[in-house]
Formats: sequence, C-alpha cells, structure tokens
Amino acid sequence: MSIALQKTLSLLLLIVIGIFLQKKLQNEDQKKGLKSIILNIALPAMIFVALLKIEINPDLLILPVLALVFNIVMIFLTKYSLPYFGVKADTPAMRTLMLLLPSLAPGLTCFPFIVEYLGDDALAWAALSDIGNKLFVLVLAYLLAMSWYYKNQNLKSKSNGQKVKELLIAMVSEPINLVILVAIVLLSFGFNMESMPGFLSESILMMKDMMTPLVLIFIGIAVIFKWDQLRMITSILTFRAGFTFLLSGLFIWLVPMPSEAAILLAVVFPQSAVSFWPFAHMSAIRKFEYENEAQKDNPTFDLELGINVLAVSMPFSTLLILGVFTSGSYFTSPLHVITIGGVLIGAAILPKAIQWVKSADFGFENLREKELKDSSVE
Repeated sequence: MSIALQKTLSLLLLIVIGIFLQKKLQNEDQKKGLKSIILNIALPAMIFVALLKIEINPDLLILPVLALVFNIVMIFLTKYSLPYFGVKADTPAMRTLMLLLPSLAPGLTCFPFIVEYLGDDALAWAALSDIGNKLFVLVLAYLLAMSWYYKNQNLKSKSNGQKVKELLIAMVSEPINLVILVAIVLLSFGFNMESMPGFLSESILMMKDMMTPLVLIFIGIAVIFKWDQLRMITSILTFRAGFTFLLSGLFIWLVPMPSEAAILLAVVFPQSAVSFWPFAHMSAIRKFEYENEAQKDNPTFDLELGINVLAVSMPFSTLLILGVFTSGSYFTSPLHVITIGGVLIGAAILPKAIQWVKSADFGFENLREKELKDSSVE
C-alpha cells in the first residue's frame, strides 16, 4: 500500500470516528465548543508555527490578492450560472448562493491536509492566501448582504464607511488574523520558533498538534445527511468544483510555479468548502427581519438552503481534496486539472441538459399528435 493511500485512510478513519460520535455530541453547544477550540486555539497555533518557519518574501504578498480575485470571479460566475440550475434571479435562494459559493473555509477542510501532505511552507502560503479570502467573507460579503437587505426591505442604508470600520475591528480581533499579524511582525524583526523561550514554543507546538485530529473528527460530527435539495446542491457544488479546477489549471499553465507543492496548493486551496461567515451575516439579517413584523414575511435570504449547502459542502470538499492528494503527481499537470474541471462541469450540467432535451421531444410529440388528429379530421 502506498504511503499516500495509507495517510488518506488514516485521515478518513478519524472522520468515521467523528460520524460514530454524532449520537454522543448531539448538543449544538458541544459542537460549537469543539469548533471554537479548533478556530481559536489549534488553527491559530498551526498557522503561527508555519509562518515562523518561512522567510519573508515580498512576492508572497500577491497571494491574498489572488485569493480575493478568485472570490470576485466566483461571484459573477454564480450570478450568471445559477439560473441554469433553476435558481431565479433576485430571490432569497439566489442571494444566499451568491454569498456562500464564492467563499472559502480552508481552515476546516484544506489546512489539515495541506500540512499533512505538503508541509509547513505550503501551509504558510495558504494562510497568507486566506487573508484575501477573509477580507471577502468578513467585509465584502457583509456589505453585499446588508445592501441586499436594505434593497429588499426598501430601507435607507448606513454609510459603507461605518460598516467597514466595524468589520475591520472585528477582523483584527479574530485570533487567526491576530496570529498572522503577530507572526509577520516577529519575522520582520528576525524572530522564529528557535528564538522563542522553550516553554512557550513547546506549548504552541502542542496546541498545533491538536489541529488535524480535531478537525477531522469535527467533520464527521458535523456531517448532516439531508436529502431535501441535495440533488440541486450537489449539482451546483460539482459545477463550482469543475470551474475552480479550470481556473487552477489555467493558472498553473500560465504562471511559473516554484515547486510541486505550490502547484498542488493552487489546485486544492480553491476547492475548500464554503465559509460559515456569509451564513452568519445572513442569520444576523434574518434576526432583524424576525424582530420587525413588516419584514418577517419577506426574507432576504433562504437560511434552510444555506445550512444545507454548508452541510453538503464540507464532506464534498474534503473528498475532493483527499482525492487530489491521493492521486500523487497527477494534478501537477495543467492539462489533467483542466480535463477534470471539464468532466465535473459536464457531470453537473448533463442532467439539466437531458431534461431540456426530453421536454423538447415531448413538445414535438404533442405537435405531431395534433397534426395527425387534424389530418384524420380532414
């Protein structure tokens, strides 16, 4: 058995353990507690260690810009492709999907596998890239959600400056972003993990080692098997994954990459599951609407659809990312990545295309029956 396959099976075993623990951890507070430990302790520690092991390179500052460009491109893709899947424009479902699908949650579905398969350097690059994604999910997604809310309810909007100021404060206070800022400051003064007192570095390393098992167990616990809307959500996520593979394939084809690890990072990072942050913005807005009788029956977002997308997206992305890493060097070829992207897009749109063909045939059959009836009358 290959080393990559053994590693994949060991990681999948932890997810299975999480699935078996679902009955033991049915309380939402218990799940939130586990997620809080991951996002506020284990993940920041892992990112801190990874960042302090790299050398500051001004070229790496392009990574958050690229991630933000990806988010924006995905917004336009979502807007113009969703009507094909039966999602009407300017509806709660459309607004919900336009916020969720362009977002990324690499901390829960990508970082653990990056550190296991590619190492700390690739994790540090991924953490820097996530700054751009964080800017999108915390600031731009919030501004979009609020503007849609004010438009849907015919309200006068607050100034964008005030909203951005509030969100920047919240963004800086988030542990992951604080850790990235502190690590960059320490690196700029020449500090690294070896420069730190032994007791402090040992504590950070122990917190970092919790990350992978906790995340994988959490994925197993959080999986929700709901069949309502599952077919549409799966088709949309497959289309999203296919288009993302196309973007990654074109990127690694056109841009010289420094290593195989960098190529694989460009492939797997955009395959992360959708982020919880846009859903949090939507939930806050729905709370406003519930508190106002005039707005209660006119929701801006579809929260049921949103939670189902989150539930399906996490295992979907996890399996895709594991598939990429288990395939060895297959996904280091731009042609292979583009081909897989095309196959996934085809798989997503084929059922709808078949429905269209069937409906067209049905129409022709009706026309033919009418012509035969007319001829018999004559």
